[in-house]
Amino acid sequence: MRIFNKNFRLQDVTIMYLTALAALMVILVASYQAPGNPVEVTDLQTPSSPLPPLPMPFRVPLDPRGKLQLAWNISYANQEVYMELRVAELKNGVVLGMSDRGELTNADLVVLWNTGTKSYFGDAWSDSQGHVSLDSQQDYELIKAIQKPDGYYLLFKRPFSTCDPRDYLIEEGTVHIIYGFLDQPLASLEQLNLSRIRTGLQRVLMLRPDAPSPMLPPDVRTLEVLAPNVIIPNQETTYWCFIQKLPENMPKNHIVMYESVITPGNEAIVHHMEVFECSPDVRDVPDYSGSCDDKMKPGTLNFCRHVLAAWAMGAEAFYYPPDAGLPIGGPGSSRFLRLEVHYHNPLLISGRRDSSGIRLHYTPSLRRYDAGIMELGLVYTPVMAIPPKQHTFYLSGYCTSKCTQTALPQGGIYIFASQLHTHLAGRGVRTVLVRGGKELEVVQEDQHFSTHYQTIRVLRKMVNVLPGDVLITKCTYNTEDRSKPTVGGFGIMEEMCVNYIHYYPRTKLELCKTHVDTGYLQKYFNFINRFHGNDQCVCGDVSVTEQYSQLQWDALAGEVLDSLYNAAPVSMHCNQSTARLFPGDWDKQPVPVVTSILEKPHYPCEGGAPPTSQPLTPTV
Repeated sequence: MRIFNKNFRLQDVTIMYLTALAALMVILVASYQAPGNPVEVTDLQTPSSPLPPLPMPFRVPLDPRGKLQLAWNISYANQEVYMELRVAELKNGVVLGMSDRGELTNADLVVLWNTGTKSYFGDAWSDSQGHVSLDSQQDYELIKAIQKPDGYYLLFKRPFSTCDPRDYLIEEGTVHIIYGFLDQPLASLEQLNLSRIRTGLQRVLMLRPDAPSPMLPPDVRTLEVLAPNVIIPNQETTYWCFIQKLPENMPKNHIVMYESVITPGNEAIVHHMEVFECSPDVRDVPDYSGSCDDKMKPGTLNFCRHVLAAWAMGAEAFYYPPDAGLPIGGPGSSRFLRLEVHYHNPLLISGRRDSSGIRLHYTPSLRRYDAGIMELGLVYTPVMAIPPKQHTFYLSGYCTSKCTQTALPQGGIYIFASQLHTHLAGRGVRTVLVRGGKELEVVQEDQHFSTHYQTIRVLRKMVNVLPGDVLITKCTYNTEDRSKPTVGGFGIMEEMCVNYIHYYPRTKLELCKTHVDTGYLQKYFNFINRFHGNDQCVCGDVSVTEQYSQLQWDALAGEVLDSLYNAAPVSMHCNQSTARLFPGDWDKQPVPVVTSILEKPHYPCEGGAPPTSQPLTPTV
């Protein structure tokens, strides 16, 4: 077959060649994005747009010495975040950025740098080696730059979504903030490599509810649960435990608000804190102030697990809805509270004393409803496991329709806050409400979750869960750095998948969790061992943890385990506050079927309506 006609001239061939070459050049030019233009910064930058309401309601120290502080404000109407960066001792510039999990590579950056004669402000990004380049699309808008007695202030703003593939999408959940200090001038921003400067990491909840804080009742009282003038150990990580007693014969009250109390000067070291109520079944808990990891600590501290309050760096005061309060004191409660403080001391500072803790605001005027805390997700058991060397592996726990039908009142419950929890392999957590087989709404989601940043998060919209509804909590894990399977359990190298939901009115349902049926799991062990030629299966003769460890882990073993978890019957733990199951048959329950999945919220460049904030104003 001839490709060219015999009359085809050389001129025609030349024209075709040049046309193709021109088309290629157009494609190359179109794909090339020239760097944008940075903004030259003077000592006093004149605002180019109206300033947001001041003061900035949210703030957090970024570095351990507190020399760099980030404050911010949110405009849901404009889908923008206003940020104010204070640099106490500015030399030749500063870097602020966001990345998936706090990496210095592939990060979205904003940089203030000095060339030796002039200062510039610009939107930038880092590549896979940490090299920095100015972004072709300048999405950080500088509003004001000014030197004050306590430092240099930069005020700027950025949209939640910029439609720039090199920019970070600001969404619900944890945001990993990276920062760095420039000690030397830069003739060009392209000279900067983040691996060669002083850098650090901080985590925040960037998007917060914008509803006004409720008024406290006039008869409100306070109870401070504080560390007793502790000398912070000169080690990077310390968990300090302290037992405090409630007043003798304290009647029932309602906690209506709590807030952090941080010793001045320790704002950058006190990382997070929690107050737990001990089990009422434990009649006496001895005094203790020391490391939570001390093997000599009283064993009864392990029975102090009921969360009353949780705070993490950057969190604001926590308010209960006007109709509800968390019970404290009275019959059926414990007199003993356990304070747990996480000190993060990477500079190994010695001799620093601390009396930080949490201040509980409570009232004897009981509100209409008791608030409650319920555990969703997976039971703490080695039955659920994650194979080694997994980039992404999912585990799901269910609060089934049968349990909610049995345990919830006719009008249901209202979830107003939640606390997500995994251990070190956790990368994301999502709890969704399912009704009639359809995902109705997301209760809480954090796809940048970190076990090092866990706090109670107020929902921007209350979620009404009715009898017969299903709550599915799905956790994402990464075990690429592990050579052995990771089983469920209480150890930090074991795993959990939990959402502690805060809701009202309080019910007897305290735990609504599942694990895969153990009989089907034994069938899995038997099948995988036979497939790999091991006919002498010890299934049932040794612990589940040992059976997981003895498996030959390959792609098949991981894929079949994933299929098992998604299809096999589950054991349902529909537990009352007494730790006893509600009456009924809870073994070999079918996995809830979901026929319709929610779409992710769309931002303007993607089409669809962006997410909005709504106040917490339901009626029961």
